[in-house]
Amino acid sequence: MAEQLKGFVDKITKEKLHVHSVRVLQNGRLLDEWHSDGDRRRVQHSVSKSFTCMAVGLAVEEGLIQLDDTLGDYFPYDQAQRNSSRLPSPRELTLRDLLRMSSGHDAPPLWADERASLEEKDWVKHYMSLSLDRMPGEHFTYSSGDTFMISAMLQETIGLTVKDYLIPRLFEPLGMVDIHWETSPLGITLGCAGLWLSNEELSRFGQFLLQEGRWNGKQLVPVDWIRAVTRKQIETTGDGDWGKGYGYQFWMCSHDAYRADGAYGQFCIVLPSKEAVISINSEEENMQGILNAVWNQILPVLNQLN
Repeated sequence: MAEQLKGFVDKITKEKLHVHSVRVLQNGRLLDEWHSDGDRRRVQHSVSKSFTCMAVGLAVEEGLIQLDDTLGDYFPYDQAQRNSSRLPSPRELTLRDLLRMSSGHDAPPLWADERASLEEKDWVKHYMSLSLDRMPGEHFTYSSGDTFMISAMLQETIGLTVKDYLIPRLFEPLGMVDIHWETSPLGITLGCAGLWLSNEELSRFGQFLLQEGRWNGKQLVPVDWIRAVTRKQIETTGDGDWGKGYGYQFWMCSHDAYRADGAYGQFCIVLPSKEAVISINSEEENMQGILNAVWNQILPVLNQLN
């Protein structure tokens, strides 16, 4: 470890924040890295959502799907009991609603604990059976179920799992091989979780985002899509960095940054104004504490060097 990360490491050590690994890139080069016990592949939890979002952009470019497509365009289920005659069926939810987490559920479907205990093996059927609590498209409610349904829509229209679709289009060009991404009981890529990557691979993804979808001279994902998904598409009401707004499967951050974000402190933070990427793997419930250490200890270093 060089001196650039000393303040960050001292801070997380003092506050007993369980960070496994941090890497900082600036201007396309490794500025510094630190690992508590080496860098290996770990489950990235909801960082997975941001990869699913890349599959959407590619499928849109190929004319395979559109943001105004509805769940009813792909799935025949119509079992939901209406809470109100004015509320639509889940069949009417659009891909855009799902991307920005505005599907209209107060209790988000298919959380991890629910997925583990669900008797219904067809998770699409289960999701489609749940009535909406409010009009879609109006308010943000974080929902892993929404992202799973994005993955299911893509598999239905493409004929491939999201993982298999992305292997030649994103993973292999980025040098990520033998990808493991968990699936539903019926073989649908989770989309919302379950992708395993090392922190070095995560930082590579961040650099790809910083370069607006370009890698080794090739445009892997359209520039317009990268710009759309990484800007605020809907307001959020959370505290700290969870109250800065949400794009399409990306969180907005302090300091004009954005991030892919997974449970227990999996972060891929992109700071375009600093030409920087900060990737972090952790096992820590105090995720805002980790981000505070980034802003207080790493950002000043980037300011000095930018």
